[in-house]
Amino acid sequence: MNASDFRRRGKEMVDYVADYLEGIEGRQVYPDVQPGYLRPLIPATAPQEPDTFEDILQDVEKIIMPGVTHWHSPYFFAYFPTASSYPAMLADMLCGAIGCIGFSWAASPACTELETVMMDWLGKMLQLPEAFLAGEAGEGGGVIQGSASEATLVALLAARTKVTRRLQAASPGLTQAAVLEKLVAYASDQVVATLGTTSCCSFDNLLEVGPICHEEDIWLHVDAAYAGSAFICPEFRHLLNGVEFADSFNFNPHKWLLVNFDCSAMWVKRRTDLTGAFKLDPVYLKHSHQDSGLITDYRHWQLPLGRRFRSLKMWFVFRMYGVKGLQAYIRKHVQLSHEFEAFVLQDPRFEVCAEVTLGLVCFRLKGSDGLNEALLERINSARKIHLVPCRLRGQFVLRFAICSRKVESGHVRLAWEHIQGLAAELLAAEEGKAEIKS
Repeated sequence: MNASDFRRRGKEMVDYVADYLEGIEGRQVYPDVQPGYLRPLIPATAPQEPDTFEDILQDVEKIIMPGVTHWHSPYFFAYFPTASSYPAMLADMLCGAIGCIGFSWAASPACTELETVMMDWLGKMLQLPEAFLAGEAGEGGGVIQGSASEATLVALLAARTKVTRRLQAASPGLTQAAVLEKLVAYASDQVVATLGTTSCCSFDNLLEVGPICHEEDIWLHVDAAYAGSAFICPEFRHLLNGVEFADSFNFNPHKWLLVNFDCSAMWVKRRTDLTGAFKLDPVYLKHSHQDSGLITDYRHWQLPLGRRFRSLKMWFVFRMYGVKGLQAYIRKHVQLSHEFEAFVLQDPRFEVCAEVTLGLVCFRLKGSDGLNEALLERINSARKIHLVPCRLRGQFVLRFAICSRKVESGHVRLAWEHIQGLAAELLAAEEGKAEIKS
């Protein structure tokens, strides 16, 4: 494929993507395939001679799409949202074209510097304490990780290294092994200090946890993977109160801030805490500016060596939506979740199981876990909408998460009416069984 072919095929692919997203509502949200469906549909080995682009695109529709769960369908209400927007897609195209591996400033100065500035932009949108921002001479700063899990592991390893070195400095005779066998990491049943838990979007009180960690010199990592995007709205910013006690903070713009996966934003108050744990400087990676204090080499902030130009997505999205556009998007999703909550509360057969703060509603039929498991089975077998469950206080609960960029009130209403219909069928069947037994 030469440049001329790429221009033509690129336009065709943009049209295909636009058609896919515009028509996604008409596709079955959850695939009707069995494990192993794909292998018989493609050759056992790669082709010796090139295939045509037309054949590949036909196979996308014939082979790939039947096995796709359509996360951006307005009838997808499972898990949490995964962000998607046209500006982010365009930025990903540019990222792929530039194709740099930004492990150091010298490897691609723009890749490093734009990330530093974008993380400051985002930190200011959240009103993070100044200590978390790089600025022109700050000690902290932000970095894009691949996921919140990755950020949590990075924070854990950095904390371990920091306390090990502190204890060894105080007691030079201590071996690393002697320190490691005594280290303790404190966690709840939702992992770390969490703002917006996966199960029910509940919030730890950082104003209670934070001072204790500060007094005991314990590293505090705060995970707001889903909920963090909402903190750009003033009415939700109070949920972040107490973050000033944290050593590190993370959330995923790739969940709810219209920046396509992967883009997990992590900040630290002291970047030397990360670089102290991960710094490795073989001679072939060194460059003349690395000790100037003016730049950072992000390979020292993460587990992998290589990294993509992910900050382009942030730059495009922030500029093309603006803060007000992003706030409006968050508020719309929250409003839709409250609409669904109201539907549930109006039906005496159902109950809401947790406070609805953002875009997630946890609900269930009043009755046994078995009844709710059967309802979820009927919902997902019908494949008109898609939900997943959780367990709250020992009970089996259904989660209804507002996810799609295209979801509207009408989709929420249709989803609820569908759930009501299936619940009525299920309850009638259960009553029939009870009559037979009696």
